[in-house]
Amino acid sequence: MKLVADSGLWTTGPITAETPLAAVLEVSGAVLSWTIDDPPGDAHAQISFTDSSRADWLWRVLGESGHVALASAMDRAADQPHGIELAGVLTAGAEGFFADDTLDSDVAELLAPHGTALITHLAGDDPRILDLVRAGAGLAEEVGIEDVGWPELFAALDDSSTGLVMPSGRRDDYALAAGTDRSPRGVAPIARGVASINWSAVPPGIFDAGENTVDWSVETAGAAAVAVVRAAVIGPNPATGVEVRLRSGAVSGAGALGADGRATLPLVDTQGRPMTESAAWDQDWQATSVVVGAEVPETPETRERVRRWAQARLDRPTDDSFLAEVLASESAY
Repeated sequence: MKLVADSGLWTTGPITAETPLAAVLEVSGAVLSWTIDDPPGDAHAQISFTDSSRADWLWRVLGESGHVALASAMDRAADQPHGIELAGVLTAGAEGFFADDTLDSDVAELLAPHGTALITHLAGDDPRILDLVRAGAGLAEEVGIEDVGWPELFAALDDSSTGLVMPSGRRDDYALAAGTDRSPRGVAPIARGVASINWSAVPPGIFDAGENTVDWSVETAGAAAVAVVRAAVIGPNPATGVEVRLRSGAVSGAGALGADGRATLPLVDTQGRPMTESAAWDQDWQATSVVVGAEVPETPETRERVRRWAQARLDRPTDDSFLAEVLASESAY
């Protein structure tokens, strides 16, 4: 095994894939990462140490001799700027590696934003969900969380006659029709197309995770031409402020999405001059690209790997499946 200096941290184990293929878990004094769809027998975690003195769970992963060897190597790390070869006695059985204060050490911070969301689930009739809500409320009460939504949740659980209005947790207006023509009736756009969102480029809980869920069109706005971009929004969070850019040769447009995932972008040339309608009709739009969020390298094949992995978990729930996965599996059709 080898310790390698990487971005100011010492890491061990094989290099894992980049997001969204990498799962990441923060533990006491370190961060573990692994590739989500590695076969069970081949899965290996990379350990990146943030504070090796706090990683008192290491002996459970590496064995006592391995822990000693690693601690000794870390002590002389300053003299080994690039890497340290460790003895081959180290093992990789990762069972019970959490320190007592690791997983739930920030439980208040983790639970605090979710009081209102948990209230929405009280209107359901699945006892498994209600048990989970009660467990979350009990833990929140134990650690003294009083953020928005929690007092109302406590009251609703204590007295079902409080008359609490349950906000709906469902959206029946999911924008799943990306690629369809939403131009005013009788007005044909100058050009249109579709694009996909890179998952690692945008915040979670906002956009449809499918391919080609962004549609764009070039339309007229008086004497000028503009691009209208619509991204399929299905999550509970608004898309407000997420950047969007369109490029087509020397023509570009930039702006930000509204809450509904829509943006109208003024089109300009390389000198910043507005594009006219006649120039828009003469433009070759076949090589147009649309980027939502940050510019990151991510391929459709990567996203498809994640979908296959997620579908496999839904098809064959196991003892470690999350309740959300079990419910999704039961409702699959």
